[in-house]
Amino acid sequence: MGFSTDAIHVGQEPDPATGAIVAPIYQTSTYIQQALGEDKGFDYARTNHPNRKALERTVAKLEGGSAAYVFTSGMAAIDSVFRLLRPGDHMILSEAVYGGVFRLTTLLLKDFGLEFSYVDTSNVENIAKALRPSTRMIYIETPTNPTMVVTDLAAVAKLAREKNATLVVDNTFLSPYLQQPLALGAHIVVHSMTKYLNGHSDCTAGAVILTRAADAEKIYFVQRSAGAGLAPMDCFLVSRGIKTLAVRMDRHDTNGMAVAKFLESHSKVKRVIYPGLPSHPQHALAKRQQRGFGGMLSFDLGSLAAARSLLNNVRLCSLAESLGGVETLISHPAIMTHASVPAEIRQHIGITDGLVRLSVGIEDVEDLIADLDQALSHT
Repeated sequence: MGFSTDAIHVGQEPDPATGAIVAPIYQTSTYIQQALGEDKGFDYARTNHPNRKALERTVAKLEGGSAAYVFTSGMAAIDSVFRLLRPGDHMILSEAVYGGVFRLTTLLLKDFGLEFSYVDTSNVENIAKALRPSTRMIYIETPTNPTMVVTDLAAVAKLAREKNATLVVDNTFLSPYLQQPLALGAHIVVHSMTKYLNGHSDCTAGAVILTRAADAEKIYFVQRSAGAGLAPMDCFLVSRGIKTLAVRMDRHDTNGMAVAKFLESHSKVKRVIYPGLPSHPQHALAKRQQRGFGGMLSFDLGSLAAARSLLNNVRLCSLAESLGGVETLISHPAIMTHASVPAEIRQHIGITDGLVRLSVGIEDVEDLIADLDQALSHT
């Protein structure tokens, strides 16, 4: 079946008891046992429930994985993957990684005997040079948040296989509709399903999609033991959102390109970072490994004052954390999403005080451009 067909039907079969086209929300904490030690597949909602099981089937199918597990947030999902490591293990990460991941690794997980190296993964040689005998995992964001750096996943996957390291890819920015890292050799994919998979800014959720049974067993153990599995209502919301993923991503992609071209032509914009533009340094790579370029882009206005003026004067674009919703969201990474990253590191990786991140929604693109144009007139 095609992607859109799978998104609508896999894991979302009609309710066999009533024929309801949408399966019910199992808003219950516990399940009656038929006899001691005998149940109908579910015993307690923390360990599993029908809505979670259905959503996990859906996301596993769309990413091409053998198993998937869903969590209360993207960070909970990522934390579960990092729990595959043991004290003394070393991990290589994209240097422009999301601020929450930077905070998790540098301020929390380092206290558990793990070691981390942050490199520019757009050059695979940088990863090769950072490898140690203790390297067990390579964690890639592509494109990175918010600097939109693209990494050659097939090349990194080859390196990971040679060094017996696990390759983990955060596919949040593109969704499985526009990029499928497992098909390029990754072992694990993570998502903040809060973003494009849900698509409607009405719940937080995360997912881990896996290819190896041993990894899947460990992630499920973490999910049920730590209690971070996604609740029934949130599973329902994400399942509903996924049904329109393909059509939404097509519109995000079209709008993203139009807005990027407008901004690149504007005299007050110093630089636009969008893999769909020929000016992007990894444009050819993005064309090769992605089905499209999506709705995420960043642009630099040259100063904090200019960025502040723009952000305080948008009317249709919403100044807010997060991304991937049907509405356009605009943010200032240095003050918002990446505030926990030290200033000197932000400067090194390109998160300047004038950098603005834009999650282009699915509104009429002419209205988005008009709003940005009037806001830029104030800078």
